[in-house]
Amino acid sequence: MAKQTNKADVDFIKALAELLKENDLTELEVKREYGEADRLNVRVSRQVQMVQAIAQPAVAPAPAAAPAALAPAPAGDAQAGASAAEGDPADHPGAVTSPMVGTVYLAPEPGADPFVKVGDSVSEGDTLLIVEAMKTMNHIPAPHSGTVKRILVADGDPVEFGAPLMIVE
Repeated sequence: MAKQTNKADVDFIKALAELLKENDLTELEVKREYGEADRLNVRVSRQVQMVQAIAQPAVAPAPAAAPAALAPAPAGDAQAGASAAEGDPADHPGAVTSPMVGTVYLAPEPGADPFVKVGDSVSEGDTLLIVEAMKTMNHIPAPHSGTVKRILVADGDPVEFGAPLMIVE
């Protein structure tokens, strides 16, 4: 009987691995209780190479201030400019990062205007975008007041925990 359980467990783990691949997930954990001393704990994970792209607004051209925000910093502020322009956007002091794994939506519903655009002023707590996780729409608030300088994701993009979503300065 132990062999049947073992084969069933192996088949179950293979099914989890396939589910991981089909749904483009990076990690899946399942705990099964068969009895008091009989349980199965499975954690399946895979490494995914993250490719970062900067999303450009698709509807309207960027405001005149946007190119200056992306331009190299003046020589007096070379260190700050180097880390913000060349380094990881998550290291930027104004970076808003994803609190969870999910799918990004820039507007409240398909076809609606986005919550924010580059150049918009936001107040602390204003909704910047939505991250959908497990069919739950999670509104991501502005952590502080400021101006949206860059939007680093496109509508419908999958995001990982801690991935930079936008820059608010």
